[in-house]
Amino acid sequence: MNVLSNDEINHIRGSVNIVDVIGEYLPLTQKGKNFFGVCPFHDDHSPSMSVSSEKQIYTCFSCGATGNVFKFIMDYEHISFPEALKKVADKAGIDIAIGDFKKNTNTRFQSLYDIYEVAVKFYQNNINTKEGKEAKEYLRGRDITDDIIREFGIGLSIKNREMLTKLLLGKEFAHADLLKSGLVVKNEYGYQDIYYNRIMFPLWDPSGKVVGFSGRVYHGEKEFKYINTKETDIFKKGELLYNYHRAKEEARMKQSVIIMEGFMDVIRAYTVGVKNVIATMGTAVTKEQAGMIKKMAKEVILCFDGDRAGAKATLACSNELLEMGVIPKIVRLEKDLDPDEYIKKYGKEKFLAKLENPISVMDFKLNYLKQDKDLSSTVDMANYVNTVIQELAKIDDEVMREISLKKISQESNLDLDFLKARLNNLKEKQEPIKEVPRVLEVNERPSKYQKAEAGLLYYMLRYPEVIKMYQKKITYMPTDRYRYLAREINYFYKNYQSIDMADFITFIGEDQELLKTLGEINRLNLKEEYKIDEINDYINVILEYNIKVETARLKEQMKRTSDPFEKANIAKQIVGLKMRRDESD
Repeated sequence: MNVLSNDEINHIRGSVNIVDVIGEYLPLTQKGKNFFGVCPFHDDHSPSMSVSSEKQIYTCFSCGATGNVFKFIMDYEHISFPEALKKVADKAGIDIAIGDFKKNTNTRFQSLYDIYEVAVKFYQNNINTKEGKEAKEYLRGRDITDDIIREFGIGLSIKNREMLTKLLLGKEFAHADLLKSGLVVKNEYGYQDIYYNRIMFPLWDPSGKVVGFSGRVYHGEKEFKYINTKETDIFKKGELLYNYHRAKEEARMKQSVIIMEGFMDVIRAYTVGVKNVIATMGTAVTKEQAGMIKKMAKEVILCFDGDRAGAKATLACSNELLEMGVIPKIVRLEKDLDPDEYIKKYGKEKFLAKLENPISVMDFKLNYLKQDKDLSSTVDMANYVNTVIQELAKIDDEVMREISLKKISQESNLDLDFLKARLNNLKEKQEPIKEVPRVLEVNERPSKYQKAEAGLLYYMLRYPEVIKMYQKKITYMPTDRYRYLAREINYFYKNYQSIDMADFITFIGEDQELLKTLGEINRLNLKEEYKIDEINDYINVILEYNIKVETARLKEQMKRTSDPFEKANIAKQIVGLKMRRDESD
């Protein structure tokens, strides 16, 4: 396709209402002209995100997140701008293709993405050659068909340790980038492939780009069964979830997402039609991953390995999700089986029945916490009850708390009111300190000059006539980040002869510094309508600062010169600045 113009992009944005779109992702409540919801971009416990139908933007008054409909979808779904553009276009019934757009999208780490694009094709080609015959037989022995091999991009690194390196160098990738990619190592033999003689499973980022691999032995070798790509600029294991890019739409449609530990479990679930499934890749769940899971669907089901290690991982993951306000359900598999083994042993129907009948997180915890305890022992019973109460304090669901308290009351013969009092006391101690929104993210209090700059920018973002006043009287902001934003506002106005906040956000793209400053300005608690005297006050304060700085610079210059004519010229400039300041008072 031809690259879309800004006008075409803005037309797509204007064809939907941001309130309707964000309302598909999270509940919104109208208060006055705006709509409010719990912000998904930080650990928000009360509605602090404002969505404006009039301006077609959202702003969080706590964390500062701000943007238009494209920015929301990009950040919520962890996808690229072209993908978000396509989603909005689809909602508006506008037909566009994004294939070419995607390829033209450049990033700071484009060379690494390009290296992985070559590598994944290389490995996929290998598995379909004569050298890949044994690897394919191994996969078929594990009930991985050719269709699944293609679907999940499974490939093969062959025994020759220089093939991929030579291929990449032949495509003129820099040696430094090869080393940064985590696919090539430099040793006494020169540059060599890190992966060799392993079945290669690609690992994707949230937008679906290959950013890493997990290589598996298939001859029964004694060495590590799996080797994962080291962390790189584009591969941060704690920020990724296996199969996220495929599962997100299915999870949204079903309003349910299933979390597993390993990618083989995900692949096996896929073969029996369970496609709303992702994996943590065997690591403890991070806050970033929990945040991504929270956004995927209302119902979250944990289906980890059935052994003790899997139970421990289930407990840890459920606690991380509970901290994010997500109450997961749990599936436990008998006989210490993982999902891959369970499906192969018992079949699709029995596995689906398990998924349809998960247990509550507290029922899981009650069973887990009883392990290795003798509840006839006073000490063990006391430890059990105290631990259960600590776990209940993490849950906001009152019904679940009540049911669980009744269960441990019956088990322990302790009075229900006593247990409730213990829980209430613990919750009071753990009550989090209420988050205080910050207007300016600086250590010191904002000066009167910074307040004036911020106030002027607030109205420049809303009124063309204020931009004209800035252009005529100031043209220079003292603070770097405000000067940068003012410059972009001016440039936008020069091009479009208007100012529209939602279109301006599209215009600045993914410039995080600008977006952060924009969020800071949008959080200001200023009246929507301005008074001309206010604008003049802002301008005069900024002029005062600029004149003061310029006067100090000229005086310093005067000290350094011995030329009387130059001194006289500088003195004349200083007098002119003083007169200008007096006129502005």
